[in-house]
Amino acid sequence: MFGKSIKELRQFLKFFNMKEYRKVAPKSDASKKMPPPIFQKPYPDDSELIDLVSPSDFTIGDESFIELVNQRESRRKYTNEFLNLEELSFLLWTTQGVKKVLKKGVFRTVPSSGAKSPFETYLVVNKVEGLKAGLYRYISFSHKLYFVKTIENSEQLLSDISFKQKFVRNAAVNFCWVAVPARTEYKYTIFSPKFIAIDLGIVCQNLYLACEAINLGTVAIVYYEQDRIDELFELDGEDEFVVMLAPVGKVKKL
Repeated sequence: MFGKSIKELRQFLKFFNMKEYRKVAPKSDASKKMPPPIFQKPYPDDSELIDLVSPSDFTIGDESFIELVNQRESRRKYTNEFLNLEELSFLLWTTQGVKKVLKKGVFRTVPSSGAKSPFETYLVVNKVEGLKAGLYRYISFSHKLYFVKTIENSEQLLSDISFKQKFVRNAAVNFCWVAVPARTEYKYTIFSPKFIAIDLGIVCQNLYLACEAINLGTVAIVYYEQDRIDELFELDGEDEFVVMLAPVGKVKKL
């Protein structure tokens, strides 16, 4: 990748010439009638999952859509206030909530190419009422949280990994999206990187709008040390790797 020119790297954004594609593209696993990959990363059977607030019980977020669009901006200054569990539940549901699980995909609250849903949502929690600080993963199929592990001095560590961006350290919680490319590659083979990137942008925009709806702030971050954060999250860096961070915190009344 680093040996290519800027113009060569632009090709990633284009759709393939179909004649070329048919010559070079491998047959997809879907076309070979192979079983699809799993669409939710497993967790230990004896895990005690943490219940989140059900979407049917939300009491927040009833805002005008046009107001949210007009107000939306990247926010980097957060107060020291804690988020509550309903606020965190709202953000998780609006970014990766599951409406229906299919045989070969997942219908979520956000669209995804071919319903392949190529992300896992990790959270570095610092200040959420009722949750101890540490690394969590959203178990979206049941709308619950799985506590992965404690991270010593997580606020400073994640900030250091993000090249000392202070607002990462000051956030109440950092959303960290992990790509599992095989889910999209199952159907789309060499088209997949572009489709995954588009899917990621949609997920992050939902987080922005959801934050605006409940007086929180966020900002998208793609500037971090890849190897260090993958190692911290115990990811292999090939079949699973972090693709974006988004610190979230309370902001002064808009």
